[in-house]
This record gives sequence, structure tokens and C-alpha cells, in this order.
Amino acid sequence: MKNIRRKDRQIQNDEAIYLLENCDYGVLSTIGPDNQPYGVPLNYVYKDNSIYFHSAITGHKIENLESNSKVSFCVVGHTKILPDKFSTEYESAVVFGTATIAQGEDRQNALLLLLKKYSPEHIPEGKEVIQKQDKATKVIRIEIEHMTGKARR
Repeated sequence: MKNIRRKDRQIQNDEAIYLLENCDYGVLSTIGPDNQPYGVPLNYVYKDNSIYFHSAITGHKIENLESNSKVSFCVVGHTKILPDKFSTEYESAVVFGTATIAQGEDRQNALLLLLKKYSPEHIPEGKEVIQKQDKATKVIRIEIEHMTGKARR
């Protein structure tokens, strides 16, 4: 585990958690069986020190996760370009952890949390979609082992 280089920009864990709870998407970073890195933006939810996202049952990220379950996940909150300062205001959080397939109640709860976050006005219809696409969907849980947050405000 590496420390943040710019300690003056480090934010507290509760601020990083706030970003994880409120950002719209994050970027999942994995390593493939060929050691090639892969980053992909995706929708997610944060709950109880874990990140959850849904996926097709096959594909690039699933292949990578089957090869190496260690991942990184990044979210970026508010940003503002400061052209005259050649800089940017920003806030971000990066988590490091291990990805596993969510099963049973954990899986169902994660799907409902995703539904509530992204389609709160369509819960009944969303539950139907969850049931119809159940066999074509995996839910991945990233158990957070370490988290960092930074901001320039």
C-alpha cells in the first residue's frame, strides 16, 4: 500500500466515502491474464465498505477478474478547470480491494440498491427487469481493503 504523495491534498475517509456514495459513475481498473491493464467506467453503488456493480456474465472485465481479483476503483466528484493557474480544482477517491461474485441476498440487495440509485422513479419496472435478466447478469462486489481521497478546492 502506497501513501499519498501530496499529503496537503489528502481528504478524510468520511469525505472519500461521501464521494463514493454520491458520484454517478466510477472507473474500475483490472489486470488481464496477459498483464495488460484495463480501465472501464461503470455504474455502481457503495454500501458497507464495498462497491457493487452489475455486469454481463462474460466479457473483458469478467475475464480479467477471473485471472486477478485485485482491483482499483476511482470516482471523481466536482472539478473546475483553472486556466490561469494551469491547474484544476477536483475531489476524488480511489479504493483498492478484492472483487468477488456477489451471491444470494447480497446480490439481490446490490441490484435493488443500483435500482434505487439510478432509477428511483421506476422501482416496480426495474424489479421486473432484474427478474427477466437474472441469468444474464453477474453482480460483482469489491471489498475495500484500502481507500484514499484527495482534493484541491
